Amino acid sequence: MYKTVHEKAIVVDAHNDVLISILKGLDITTNLTGKTHSDLDRFKKGGVDVQIFSVWSDERYEKGKGFGYANRQIDSLYSLTNRNTDRMMIVLSPKDFSRAIKQKKLGVMMGLEGGHMIEDSIEYLERLYQRGVRYMTLTWNNSTSWASSAADEEKHGAQTNSSLQMGLTEHGRKIVRRMNELGMLVDLSHVGEKTFWDVMELVTKPVIVSHSCVHALCPHRRNLKDDQIKAVAKNGGVIHVNFYSGFVDSNFAQRKMVFENLHRNEIDSLKKNNLPDFEIDMWLATRYPAEAERLRAPLSLLIDHIDYIVKLAGISHVGLGSDFDGIDSAPQQMDDVSKMPLVTKALLERGYSRKDIEKILGGNFIRIFTAAQLK
Repeated sequence: MYKTVHEKAIVVDAHNDVLISILKGLDITTNLTGKTHSDLDRFKKGGVDVQIFSVWSDERYEKGKGFGYANRQIDSLYSLTNRNTDRMMIVLSPKDFSRAIKQKKLGVMMGLEGGHMIEDSIEYLERLYQRGVRYMTLTWNNSTSWASSAADEEKHGAQTNSSLQMGLTEHGRKIVRRMNELGMLVDLSHVGEKTFWDVMELVTKPVIVSHSCVHALCPHRRNLKDDQIKAVAKNGGVIHVNFYSGFVDSNFAQRKMVFENLHRNEIDSLKKNNLPDFEIDMWLATRYPAEAERLRAPLSLLIDHIDYIVKLAGISHVGLGSDFDGIDSAPQQMDDVSKMPLVTKALLERGYSRKDIEKILGGNFIRIFTAAQLK
């Protein structure tokens, strides 16, 4: 039964990072099992109707580099889509969205993960919107000159002499207002609490939280506290749960610490080569797959996060933002995008109705995407 429910629902995944692999030369029209979480056949098998591809960079691509790097990723996605028009189509509007569903093509959307890639320029923001970017995550782990990230707020918050500008600056407010005017969803994953609340006082349209979970269940800076969840619901927004074990399972950090201690010499060697932590995590997971497998969170805990948001904020304010190809550990059984129907199976086992499951899988995103486009 769960396969039928999943197949008939419109499934939207709000966040996937495979675009970086495409830029590096991998071809998702081929079978990339063992190399990525995602390829076209596995999107189809997983029943994914619309995928929001993350246009992402870390702090190494800031002034003078970020905008160009974002455009190279967008170029690669357009090129891929244009070569596979029988299987994919770019989605820029709700009408495009409906057309992709009717034609049974993968709807291709784009979200910019990291406001540093607009290089402080509202003109660059507008140009990225024109190219198809339909949400922007205001910060990644690094802050911008106009908004503070969760990572930096946690790091600098206790420092009385910190030079970090907490929250939105006036320029940041101008950027958020312009996003609302354009119809670009404001994404509050990765931002600090001060930035979060500054945005919530300002926005005139529903926000998106594209790949975050519940702080009460897993107290990580990337997860939302209860008052934040309620505020998103009051705004009409949607929180899309992240599949990363470290955001789902409060015991994951301890297990990972033991794992890292076993491989401390290799980690230290990689750090000497200036590799970022997330690249080191990916390398270790590939190098020691059996050990990495034992770190993974139970799938039931992911469903607990959905349950929590539903009970606190209502069924209309939760969706899926897997973060596949941007994470090194997903819940057990959720090996790649082809396993998406297992979420539907688990929701049915928890007693969710077909109507409610359809909202979680994609209906809630469709609502806020439509609302954002209204002028």
